[in-house]
Amino acid sequence: MPIEEYPQILGVYSLQVEEVSGMGGTAVKHAQVTYWYVRALGPERYEVQPLNIHHVPSGIRKEVAELEFLKSYVPEPAYYRTHTVPALKTLARKIAEGEKFFKEGQLDDAEREFLKALMIDDLNVRANFGLGEVYAEQKEFGKLKKIVDTLMGISEAFQEEQRERFNTFGINLRKNGHFDESLRFYHQALVFNDHDEHVFFNIARVHFDKGDKDTCVKHL
Repeated sequence: MPIEEYPQILGVYSLQVEEVSGMGGTAVKHAQVTYWYVRALGPERYEVQPLNIHHVPSGIRKEVAELEFLKSYVPEPAYYRTHTVPALKTLARKIAEGEKFFKEGQLDDAEREFLKALMIDDLNVRANFGLGEVYAEQKEFGKLKKIVDTLMGISEAFQEEQRERFNTFGINLRKNGHFDESLRFYHQALVFNDHDEHVFFNIARVHFDKGDKDTCVKHL
């Protein structure tokens, strides 16, 4: 039998929670329904992420035990097909356009596409990285700082699957003279993996460019 690859996208599921308002004889029960993007991380392992108002997964992911998942979450294939799939395609298209414009040096067009993507999902990692690279090239330090602050609060930005992207972003910060922001970014990466030799090397390179050779040698 073929080995199954994970994670696997399972689609959108709903979660219904009973809430009570009022007290005693005036208490009223009502159901609150929320929608979640679900991935199988492995056998008997499930990850859920809330959908935002634009029907795309955004926000904190959490792992749910198999029994709780099977008892509480209901598949919503029609919702997924009608709302989430088209929204995700639109989001991916805008990010791809932004990345294409950036590679071609069309920074204003790249900025516009990344901003459109962030209107759909303001916590999207690729779109935030892309917009940050645009602002680094444009020397828009105030706008860049806001992007860095946003990324610092998104744990997904520093996970293994994003390693190349956050390394590239940190290098771009350094090359454009944003040394302190680059260091903030790399030190946050160490919170998630304090044995990453690439991050230590990149930190050393920032200190070298700053002229702080003692700290550079320490990190090497």
